Amino acid sequence: MINCLGVDSLLIITILQGRAMSALDFATSSYLSYLLDQIKENHNKDAAYVSYTGPIDTLFLDYYKNQIEQLATSHKNGLARDDYELNIILNTPGGVVEAVEKMVEINRYHFKTVNFIVPDMAMSAGTIFCMSGDNIYMDYSSSLGPIDPQVKNDNGKWVPALGYLDKYEELVRKSIDNVISGVEFARFQNIDLAELSRYEQAKELSISLLNEWLVEYKFKDWNVHSTTGKKVSKRQKVARAKKIGEMLMDNKLWGSHGRMISMKTLIEKVKLKIDDYSNNIPLRNSLNQYSELITEKMQQRNLPVFMHHREGN
Repeated sequence: MINCLGVDSLLIITILQGRAMSALDFATSSYLSYLLDQIKENHNKDAAYVSYTGPIDTLFLDYYKNQIEQLATSHKNGLARDDYELNIILNTPGGVVEAVEKMVEINRYHFKTVNFIVPDMAMSAGTIFCMSGDNIYMDYSSSLGPIDPQVKNDNGKWVPALGYLDKYEELVRKSIDNVISGVEFARFQNIDLAELSRYEQAKELSISLLNEWLVEYKFKDWNVHSTTGKKVSKRQKVARAKKIGEMLMDNKLWGSHGRMISMKTLIEKVKLKIDDYSNNIPLRNSLNQYSELITEKMQQRNLPVFMHHREGN
């Protein structure tokens, strides 16, 4: 039928389709803002809120900076520095630890307190990102992941650094014990030492940042041991941070880079303090709807990353 229409008719149809798409975008944006208002109302209505959905990469740093600057400018009117609080609703498969470091610097320049809300998952570098928060909010179905920084190899693919380092150490041990196979020996000889060095640097940076952020932010109010009532020393905070880092980086413990670590496991096994909002049903429902709508919008528009906030929120 469209083939029978003239050029003017086709142009009108195209314009109408564009208007319909704009109307759909407007409706989606309006409902996202409504849901964000519900989240604020059931969590902390005086704080600023922003969502980040997608992988973490240096490619998106300008976008991230612009969004945080807009939010900070609209939120700070009339507030004292100590009142600047940012809640980040995070949903990410992970990414680049160097990008996380810069994002944390951006957050802390503008906001005194930074919290993370994880309605679904924050894996790998996303987990490191959460460790820079003063508080982490999860429900029973939320997940963090083992910390395994992603590094781009010579083929342009993102690979888990710790997986490669573990494999290299395994081949070294087999070579020393003379139990290495011919295929493994050939693979061992072809390992690029410069590439291996980049994996080691990514690992060391991840450990360094995690230890620093846990002590400075997450443990800042941990002053008394809950069991003994004794004062918590700086040395004890550093030791706890190191232990948490070692556990989250232990591939043998988790068995898979993609392992989803539940809030219960993080609290009981890793001994990480998590704020549980499972029983706050209005907040949980709003967060779930909010996250699902963002995911649908990203799929429809083929967006790699999406951030959302409200001016003046």
